[in-house]
Order: sequence, then structure tokens, then C-alpha cells
Amino acid sequence: MPDKKSEIDQRIQNGIYGTPKIKPDEQRHYMGTFRERVWLTISVAEINNNDWSFAVREELTKHPDSLVIINGNLADHLTRNYIMLANQMQVQFTIKTGSDAKTTPDSLALVISDHKAVYESPVDVQKKYSRSNNNHNSVSPKKNSSIWKRLFKI
Repeated sequence: MPDKKSEIDQRIQNGIYGTPKIKPDEQRHYMGTFRERVWLTISVAEINNNDWSFAVREELTKHPDSLVIINGNLADHLTRNYIMLANQMQVQFTIKTGSDAKTTPDSLALVISDHKAVYESPVDVQKKYSRSNNNHNSVSPKKNSSIWKRLFKI
């Protein structure tokens, strides 16, 4: 009989407080999905500073069955291009509003996720697609030194 009572208590607790969630902080941060399902993230600060359409297009080309989650609490001019891109590429997207969609600089503005675990790393757009990480920086430019330093290797 103790099993019946604990089952009834659990149902009452679920009715009062709601069904317990797995990793609720992680789900809040990634706008309703788990970290292991994420292909790419763009923070509010990153979307304010740059247009990352090229990165989103590349990810959606690689993973056409993805889900794009957009922070609906941001200004329309920040999210419009990404919504149009998802429509153009015929990729499923959703716009999240409410208290979970924060607009602080470190909150997420856009998440590209899969329906299953993918374990991609890194997922931050700055780390994955930064223009400063391109091959342009692979060869360091030589300093212009004086002729005396070059001749005598001072």
C-alpha cells in the first residue's frame, strides 16, 4: 500500500506544482531545448553587433531538418532577416516570447537545434564563424623594419 499512497501524493504534487522538468535552467537558457540538440546559438549582444545571416544560412544548408528558435522579445529589425531566411530555406521555426525569452546581452537571440541529440561543439556563432578566425590570420603579416635591422638582424 505505500506505493499507492506515494503515487497519489506524486499526482497531487504534479497537479499543484506542475510536472517536474529535466534540466529546467538549461532549457530556459536554450529557449526550450537541451544543449545537446543545439547546432548554433547567437546571443543578443552578437545579433546587435553583427549580421550572422551567412552563418545561419550555412547551418541550415548543412542541417535542413533543423528547428530555428527565435527570441520574440527582441526588436523586429534584429530578427526579420532570420525569419525570412528560415522561410526562404523552408526550415521550421518558432518564435518564443514570454518570461523565458530574456533580452539581456548574454541571453540567446537565436538557436538552431535538432530534434535529437547532436553534441556539436562549439555552438556559439562567434567561436564557430568569427570572421577573425578565417584563414586570413593564418599568416602573420611581417613588420616593416628598417634596413639596418634587416641587414644586421638587430
